[in-house]
Parts: sequence; C-alpha cells; structure tokens
Amino acid sequence: MNAIVYTSETGFTEKYARLLGQETGLPVFALADAQKKLPKGSEIIYLGWLMAGGVKGCAKALRQYTVRAVCAVGMARPSEQQASGARARHHIAAEVPVFTLQGGFALERLHGIYRLMMATMAKTVGKSLAKKPDKTPEEEEMMELMNHGGDCVSRENLAPVLAWWASQK
Repeated sequence: MNAIVYTSETGFTEKYARLLGQETGLPVFALADAQKKLPKGSEIIYLGWLMAGGVKGCAKALRQYTVRAVCAVGMARPSEQQASGARARHHIAAEVPVFTLQGGFALERLHGIYRLMMATMAKTVGKSLAKKPDKTPEEEEMMELMNHGGDCVSRENLAPVLAWWASQK
C-alpha cells in the first residue's frame, strides 16, 4: 500500500484520513495533491464524502490508482445500504471493501450549491423529524446534527477499517 488519498468538503473526511494515516503509517494526500505526487496505479485507500449516494472523487481515484479500500464518510451512522449503494454507483469490484464512516455536519463549512442543497435538506428533514412522535436514537441524532451541526469523527469509528488493514499484512 502506498498512500491514503481523500476528498473532503467540510473537513470530516480529511480528519478520518489523517487518523488512518497515524494508525497505518501511510502518507496522506488530498486527491488534488496525490495526482501530482503519486504515480498512476499506486495502491491506495480512498476516502471521500457521501453525496447523493456517490463518493466524491471516487471515480477519479478508481481511474488513476489501484484502490484497495474505499471509505465513504457521511452524516448518518454507517449502513450496509450506503456501502452497497456506493459500490454499485462506482462499479467497485467485489474484492475491494467499502466502509462507511459517520463524519458530521457543518453547514457553515459548505460552499456554493452544496450549502444551498444541505440547508434545504436540513430544514425539510429536520422539520419532519421534529414532528415525528417516536423517534429512534438514530433519528434523534440526525435531527441534532441537522439543527446544531456536530463532529462524529473518532478513532473508534475506524475500527473496521483498521481490522481490515491488519488483515492485509
């Protein structure tokens, strides 16, 4: 494995990439920097943020590098549905693990159309969740994130990725 490569909009994915770099000893590059510093075909772990079921930057990373694992970072708790959706959308080979990680929500760090889209989503989803009488813990957490923002990045959330990494040695 040569490096960890990531794309981040609000910093949560970058935070995971840097944590993973500390744990693995691999160098960490933003995708734009990796394109200048890593040779085409290098073996990487790719981290990108979830947007409408896709993983930002993943298609480009898959074209340029040998991606050994993908980590999709989103607002919600990890789910197999997110992982299988990302796998299908990007045609990720079955032998490449796809992990989902809960990042967080920081509307003030978003720019342009992403900020507008997420402000609208937070308002509409937040209102409908607020009206729901019997919310699950996940729905309570999502409502809190949408209303107040928050950072869910932790080393503990990387446990499945680190277990996979250990199995690769």
